Amino acid sequence: MKGKKLDQIDVRILQALQNDSSLSQRQLAERVGLSPNACWRRLQAIQASGIIRGYSVRLDRTAIDLGVVVFAMIKTRHHSKEWLQAFRKHVTSIPEVVDFFRIGREYDYMLKIVAEDINSYDKVYQRLINKVELETVTSHFAMETIEEQRPYPIRGPR
Repeated sequence: MKGKKLDQIDVRILQALQNDSSLSQRQLAERVGLSPNACWRRLQAIQASGIIRGYSVRLDRTAIDLGVVVFAMIKTRHHSKEWLQAFRKHVTSIPEVVDFFRIGREYDYMLKIVAEDINSYDKVYQRLINKVELETVTSHFAMETIEEQRPYPIRGPR
């Protein structure tokens, strides 16, 4: 399916799974208006294409005591392949970093970090700066979560 446009049925399958990945094969087929066998074949093709990277559960982070969200903006002077590999390995080893982006303009990277409180974030920050040289780390603290972990908008045929 990579390079191939999704049709409306594929879009409905993906939307249903993004909203509830625990649906049984039968429930998914009913939601998208297919027989279970036809739905299974479609789902297999979508999975084989690599569009679905896995299945997960969305959690209420405040219910598990992760009340602080920080967006860490990072500048670096280093851009070698070796430094980048070490930096990526280091950042992805920190479980509190839930999203990690290379970005353009003023900063080089943006991390979304979740923590119990400010002291917990400071421990994450200390781990972050401990192993790789960074020019600047600027932390932006979220005051309120309005919407988080929304499903991706999926486009079908136009």
